[in-house]
Amino acid sequence: MAVTEPGGQNRARGRRNPEQVRADILAVATAEFAERGLEAASVNEIAAKTATTKRMIYYYFTSKEGLYTAVLERSYRQMAETLLREVGPADLEPVAALRRLAERTFDHHDTHREYVRLVVGENMLRGAYIRRSGELRKLWAPMLDIVADILRRGREEGTIRDDVDPIDVQVLINSFSLFRITNQYTFDALYDYALDGPEARAHFRGMIGDVVTRAFAVAR
Repeated sequence: MAVTEPGGQNRARGRRNPEQVRADILAVATAEFAERGLEAASVNEIAAKTATTKRMIYYYFTSKEGLYTAVLERSYRQMAETLLREVGPADLEPVAALRRLAERTFDHHDTHREYVRLVVGENMLRGAYIRRSGELRKLWAPMLDIVADILRRGREEGTIRDDVDPIDVQVLINSFSLFRITNQYTFDALYDYALDGPEARAHFRGMIGDVVTRAFAVAR
Protein backbone atom coordinates (compact mmCIF):
# COMPACT_ATOMS: atom_id res chain seq x y z
CA MET A 1 0.00 0.00 0.00
CA ALA A 2 1.39 3.41 -0.96
CA VAL A 3 2.09 5.83 1.90
CA THR A 4 1.55 9.54 1.43
CA GLU A 5 4.01 11.95 3.08
CA PRO A 6 3.05 15.45 4.29
CA GLY A 7 2.24 17.50 1.20
CA GLY A 8 0.79 14.54 -0.67
CA GLN A 9 4.07 13.09 -1.94
CA ASN A 10 4.01 9.36 -2.51
CA ARG A 11 6.86 7.36 -0.96
CA ALA A 12 6.32 4.64 -3.50
CA ARG A 13 7.69 7.04 -6.12
CA GLY A 14 10.96 7.42 -4.29
CA ARG A 15 11.93 7.67 -0.66
CA ARG A 16 13.61 10.93 0.43
CA ASN A 17 15.68 11.28 3.57
CA PRO A 18 13.76 13.64 5.90
CA GLU A 19 16.96 15.27 7.16
CA GLN A 20 18.12 15.89 3.61
CA VAL A 21 14.73 17.33 2.68
CA ARG A 22 14.93 19.65 5.68
CA ALA A 23 18.49 20.67 4.78
CA ASP A 24 17.49 21.37 1.17
CA ILE A 25 14.58 23.52 2.30
CA LEU A 26 16.84 25.51 4.64
CA ALA A 27 19.44 26.08 1.94
CA VAL A 28 16.90 27.39 -0.57
CA ALA A 29 15.05 29.39 2.09
CA THR A 30 18.30 31.04 3.14
CA ALA A 31 18.78 32.41 -0.37
CA GLU A 32 15.13 33.47 -0.60
CA PHE A 33 15.02 35.29 2.73
CA ALA A 34 18.44 36.88 2.15
CA GLU A 35 17.33 38.22 -1.24
CA ARG A 36 13.76 39.26 -0.44
CA GLY A 37 13.43 39.56 3.32
CA LEU A 38 10.84 37.89 5.51
CA GLU A 39 7.73 39.67 4.23
CA ALA A 40 8.40 39.38 0.50
CA ALA A 41 9.89 35.88 0.51
CA SER A 42 7.64 33.25 -1.05
CA VAL A 43 7.13 29.86 0.59
CA ASN A 44 5.61 28.63 -2.67
CA GLU A 45 8.82 29.60 -4.47
CA ILE A 46 10.90 27.75 -1.88
CA ALA A 47 8.68 24.70 -2.27
CA ALA A 48 9.02 24.77 -6.07
CA LYS A 49 12.81 24.99 -5.89
CA THR A 50 13.03 22.05 -3.48
CA ALA A 51 10.45 19.81 -5.20
CA THR A 52 8.33 19.84 -2.06
CA THR A 53 5.09 21.59 -1.15
CA LYS A 54 4.06 24.44 1.09
CA ARG A 55 2.30 21.90 3.29
CA MET A 56 5.47 19.85 3.70
CA ILE A 57 7.49 22.97 4.58
CA TYR A 58 4.96 23.80 7.27
CA TYR A 59 5.14 20.19 8.47
CA TYR A 60 8.86 20.69 9.16
CA PHE A 61 8.84 24.35 10.27
CA THR A 62 5.23 25.11 11.33
CA SER A 63 4.98 28.45 9.51
CA LYS A 64 6.80 30.94 7.31
CA GLU A 65 8.07 32.65 10.46
CA GLY A 66 9.21 29.31 11.83
CA LEU A 67 11.18 28.66 8.64
CA TYR A 68 12.72 32.13 8.80
CA THR A 69 13.78 31.57 12.42
CA ALA A 70 15.33 28.22 11.48
CA VAL A 71 17.26 29.96 8.68
CA LEU A 72 18.59 32.55 11.13
CA GLU A 73 19.61 29.85 13.59
CA ARG A 74 21.37 27.85 10.87
CA SER A 75 23.25 30.88 9.54
CA TYR A 76 24.38 32.12 12.94
CA ARG A 77 25.28 28.58 14.00
CA GLN A 78 27.55 28.16 10.97
CA MET A 79 29.45 31.33 11.85
CA ALA A 80 29.70 30.48 15.54
CA GLU A 81 30.97 26.97 14.80
CA THR A 82 33.60 28.36 12.43
CA LEU A 83 34.90 30.86 14.97
CA LEU A 84 34.76 28.40 17.86
CA ARG A 85 36.75 25.90 15.82
CA GLU A 86 39.37 28.31 14.50
CA VAL A 87 39.69 30.78 17.37
CA GLY A 88 38.64 28.67 20.34
CA PRO A 89 41.80 26.60 20.89
CA ALA A 90 44.27 28.51 23.07
CA ASP A 91 47.16 27.77 20.72
CA LEU A 92 48.08 31.42 20.07
CA GLU A 93 49.31 34.13 22.35
CA PRO A 94 46.50 36.61 23.09
CA VAL A 95 47.37 39.43 20.68
CA ALA A 96 47.77 36.95 17.81
CA ALA A 97 44.46 35.34 18.83
CA LEU A 98 42.71 38.72 18.54
CA ARG A 99 44.14 39.12 15.05
CA ARG A 100 42.95 35.64 14.09
CA LEU A 101 39.46 36.43 15.40
CA ALA A 102 39.38 39.63 13.33
CA GLU A 103 40.60 37.94 10.16
CA ARG A 104 38.33 34.89 10.45
CA THR A 105 35.29 37.10 11.10
CA PHE A 106 36.24 39.21 8.07
CA ASP A 107 36.61 36.04 5.97
CA HIS A 108 33.25 34.67 7.05
CA HIS A 109 31.40 37.88 6.19
CA ASP A 110 33.22 38.00 2.86
CA THR A 111 32.32 34.45 1.85
CA HIS A 112 28.82 34.28 3.36
CA ARG A 113 27.00 37.20 1.76
CA GLU A 114 23.59 35.66 2.46
CA TYR A 115 24.42 35.73 6.17
CA VAL A 116 25.21 39.44 5.93
CA ARG A 117 21.93 40.17 4.15
CA LEU A 118 20.03 38.16 6.76
CA VAL A 119 21.68 40.23 9.50
CA VAL A 120 20.63 43.44 7.75
CA GLY A 121 17.09 42.16 7.29
CA GLU A 122 16.76 41.05 10.91
CA ASN A 123 17.97 44.46 12.06
CA MET A 124 15.22 46.02 9.93
CA LEU A 125 12.88 43.86 12.02
CA ARG A 126 14.62 45.17 15.17
CA GLY A 127 15.97 41.75 16.04
CA ALA A 128 12.49 40.41 16.75
CA TYR A 129 13.09 36.81 15.67
CA ILE A 130 16.52 36.51 17.21
CA ARG A 131 15.04 37.66 20.51
CA ARG A 132 12.42 34.91 20.26
CA SER A 133 15.02 32.24 19.61
CA GLY A 134 16.39 30.83 22.84
CA GLU A 135 18.92 28.82 20.82
CA LEU A 136 20.78 31.80 19.38
CA ARG A 137 21.65 33.44 22.67
CA LYS A 138 22.90 30.10 24.03
CA LEU A 139 24.80 29.51 20.80
CA TRP A 140 26.72 32.78 21.01
CA ALA A 141 27.50 32.74 24.73
CA PRO A 142 30.58 30.49 24.20
CA MET A 143 31.91 32.97 21.64
CA LEU A 144 31.96 35.79 24.18
CA ASP A 145 33.56 33.36 26.65
CA ILE A 146 36.39 32.73 24.20
CA VAL A 147 36.98 36.44 23.68
CA ALA A 148 36.89 36.98 27.45
CA ASP A 149 39.50 34.22 27.88
CA ILE A 150 41.77 35.80 25.27
CA LEU A 151 41.52 39.13 27.08
CA ARG A 152 42.11 37.51 30.47
CA ARG A 153 45.25 35.74 29.27
CA GLY A 154 46.46 38.96 27.70
CA ARG A 155 45.95 40.95 30.88
CA GLU A 156 47.81 38.30 32.88
CA GLU A 157 50.71 38.43 30.43
CA GLY A 158 50.65 42.21 30.29
CA THR A 159 50.05 42.27 26.53
CA ILE A 160 46.41 43.42 26.44
CA ARG A 161 44.91 46.47 28.12
CA ASP A 162 42.92 45.85 31.28
CA ASP A 163 40.01 48.11 30.26
CA VAL A 164 38.85 46.08 27.24
CA ASP A 165 35.52 44.24 27.28
CA PRO A 166 34.58 41.33 24.97
CA ILE A 167 31.75 43.46 23.58
CA ASP A 168 34.30 46.11 22.56
CA VAL A 169 36.10 43.49 20.50
CA GLN A 170 32.93 42.19 18.85
CA VAL A 171 31.62 45.66 17.99
CA LEU A 172 34.87 46.78 16.38
CA ILE A 173 35.43 43.63 14.32
CA ASN A 174 31.86 43.15 13.16
CA SER A 175 31.16 46.79 12.34
CA PHE A 176 34.23 46.94 10.11
CA SER A 177 33.62 43.59 8.41
CA LEU A 178 29.89 44.14 7.89
CA PHE A 179 30.27 47.69 6.56
CA ARG A 180 32.53 46.52 3.75
CA ILE A 181 29.77 44.21 2.48
CA THR A 182 26.60 46.14 3.31
CA ASN A 183 27.85 49.52 2.04
CA GLN A 184 29.94 48.47 -0.93
CA TYR A 185 27.53 49.82 -3.55
CA THR A 186 26.91 53.23 -2.00
CA PHE A 187 30.61 53.56 -1.20
CA ASP A 188 31.52 52.81 -4.81
CA ALA A 189 28.90 55.26 -6.08
CA LEU A 190 30.25 58.04 -3.86
CA TYR A 191 33.99 57.42 -4.10
CA ASP A 192 34.40 55.26 -7.21
CA TYR A 193 36.15 52.68 -5.05
CA ALA A 194 35.28 48.99 -5.07
CA LEU A 195 35.46 47.73 -1.48
CA ASP A 196 34.79 44.27 -2.90
CA GLY A 197 37.78 44.11 -5.25
CA PRO A 198 40.53 41.51 -4.59
CA GLU A 199 43.20 44.11 -3.77
CA ALA A 200 40.81 45.98 -1.48
CA ARG A 201 39.86 42.71 0.19
CA ALA A 202 43.47 41.87 1.04
CA HIS A 203 44.12 45.43 2.18
CA PHE A 204 41.12 45.62 4.51
CA ARG A 205 41.65 42.13 5.87
CA GLY A 206 45.09 43.20 7.01
CA MET A 207 43.74 46.51 8.25
CA ILE A 208 41.16 45.02 10.62
CA GLY A 209 43.84 42.79 12.13
CA ASP A 210 46.07 45.82 12.65
CA VAL A 211 43.27 47.98 14.03
CA VAL A 212 42.18 45.39 16.60
CA THR A 213 45.65 44.55 17.85
CA ARG A 214 46.72 48.18 18.04
CA ALA A 215 43.52 49.25 19.74
CA PHE A 216 43.53 46.60 22.45
CA ALA A 217 47.18 45.61 22.92
CA VAL A 218 49.40 47.33 25.45
CA ALA A 219 51.59 49.86 23.66
CA ARG A 220 55.21 48.84 23.47
